[in-house]
Amino acid sequence: MTQDDFDRLQALLSSRAGFRLGRDRIHLAEHRLAPVARREGFDSVEALLATLWVKPVASLGWAVIEALLNSETWFRRDRAVFDTVAREVLPAIGRARPEGRVQVWSAGCSSGQEAYSLAMAGLDAGANIDIVATDLSMRALDKARSGVFSAFEVQRGLSARMMLQWFEPAEDAWAVRPALRNVVRFARHNLLDAPTDDARFDIIVCRNVLIEMEPARRGQVVDYLERRLVDDGVLVLGVEERIDGDSIAFRPVGGRSGLYVKSPSAVSRAA
Repeated sequence: MTQDDFDRLQALLSSRAGFRLGRDRIHLAEHRLAPVARREGFDSVEALLATLWVKPVASLGWAVIEALLNSETWFRRDRAVFDTVAREVLPAIGRARPEGRVQVWSAGCSSGQEAYSLAMAGLDAGANIDIVATDLSMRALDKARSGVFSAFEVQRGLSARMMLQWFEPAEDAWAVRPALRNVVRFARHNLLDAPTDDARFDIIVCRNVLIEMEPARRGQVVDYLERRLVDDGVLVLGVEERIDGDSIAFRPVGGRSGLYVKSPSAVSRAA
């Protein structure tokens, strides 16, 4: 891959998804695009990109973008943050809602482990939980909807007890049980898209997504998340993510890493 190809990839990724790879990741980009080239019938990554630049077909462009996104995830990732959500946030909000109904948005859900983990926590807490899980990658969403994971994927983050409670054998893999599957709905969504309806959520979980976005895009997405969150709701970010300089819409929850609530100014503006 030439430097010119990499620069054009950067522009494509930034304009359509808001992400940007570091300039030292040219070899990583080539490695991730090799399977796409083979799948699409090209002899090499260079041939794939040459066709894309001449004829920027939307489906091919998105296939390239999806391959470049960081899709790594696992069950109950960042255990301390997840435990806080499971043991404190979900039960507290459930007690404050009619019939204990808690609306959750898992934004940037990748292949579904986070959404299913939230569902486990909600059901264990007795919450009447409804989860909408979205991602930009159709390939990730297809896997999430299938609910089928390898033994390695299930054991990465879950105890044997939880695995047996929430999964059933499926040939040489494990499938989520219907009780878990029934509380999660998956859909494709680009976080750069402004809200077009009035859907709002009690909890928005958007972890390890903002950290890889360009600063200008990150601020835009944070504002969109604020518009989707109810005034007394909670935003959950990754442990290494900060939004202090990107938006005045949120303030961190003291002593609770990764948790944010709306700032008084944001609540007053909404009123």
